[in-house]
Amino acid sequence: MSQELQEVRVEQDDRADAAEPLPFPFNQQTFCRYEPIEKTIDEARVLVVDNLLRDEGDLSDIARGDWGQQALAHLKRERQIASLALQNIVSNVDRLVKQPATRIVHVTALADTVDDFRPDAIVLSGTLRDFDYYKPEILDDFMRFIRATRAPVLGICGGHQLIGLSFGARVVTLDSREQQERRDNRVTEYQYRFVRIVDPNDPIFGGIDNPQSGVWQDYTKEGRILRVWQNHGLQLDRLPDDFKLLATSYLCKNQMMVKRSDGQLIYSVQFHLEKSFEDWNQSRTRWEHPNESRDGRILFENFLRLALGHRPAS
Repeated sequence: MSQELQEVRVEQDDRADAAEPLPFPFNQQTFCRYEPIEKTIDEARVLVVDNLLRDEGDLSDIARGDWGQQALAHLKRERQIASLALQNIVSNVDRLVKQPATRIVHVTALADTVDDFRPDAIVLSGTLRDFDYYKPEILDDFMRFIRATRAPVLGICGGHQLIGLSFGARVVTLDSREQQERRDNRVTEYQYRFVRIVDPNDPIFGGIDNPQSGVWQDYTKEGRILRVWQNHGLQLDRLPDDFKLLATSYLCKNQMMVKRSDGQLIYSVQFHLEKSFEDWNQSRTRWEHPNESRDGRILFENFLRLALGHRPAS
């Protein structure tokens, strides 16, 4: 299953305590520098898409067969995860935009809501289950939408995989096996990990070549490295046609991509850039983590700016 939003297991908590060190010669810090966030975007209308399973009507025959009488319990877990993930995305928009307008919609009602809400940007949430657990009509409807929309789109983790799937790529495990071949005990990318930027000239990395820029960390400006939160066990098997690779890593080659053709602006990331605002509160929960990088926040803000400036060709 797509594990980026799965419950953090005890053994993963242990792994989280051992932070990955920064590469030489950058300063060895296991925390991010304090950065007061100044809202510099005046207005934005952002539609946040709930990609998690909602009820029994969303399930494929495969899911029904595998889950049996436990289907309602699994769906309850989907809704618990969705409430946390979606609010986190909305919180990102609220903390970056002076006058934000946001709406949450389930993926099954996406097309109609776009016509009604007319968003400046669409942000796709992650997922929890494998895509063959989804009723095929859900995937087919999304494919038709994403191939036709001219609204700027940002796909996060499972949303990134859903975009790739819709443009002809396959979703496989990190060791290149089919989803159904290995439902459990998968290889995963978890915790803060490094990804390497392969196209620093893309505008989403604006300011990266300015040595005086105070936006990016030194390791990004000098080493072309991002430090981002990972939690997934699936990946795209290839770069879809008409997409350009923006970032990669040793375990998952397609970490970030963009489509800038046919009047479309579609960014997607395998990592969780929306987690960059998240810090532990006084009482730690398994959903929260100590924030060790703001790189995702910069990417999120830059995407919103690019979305607001997008003018699709007629």
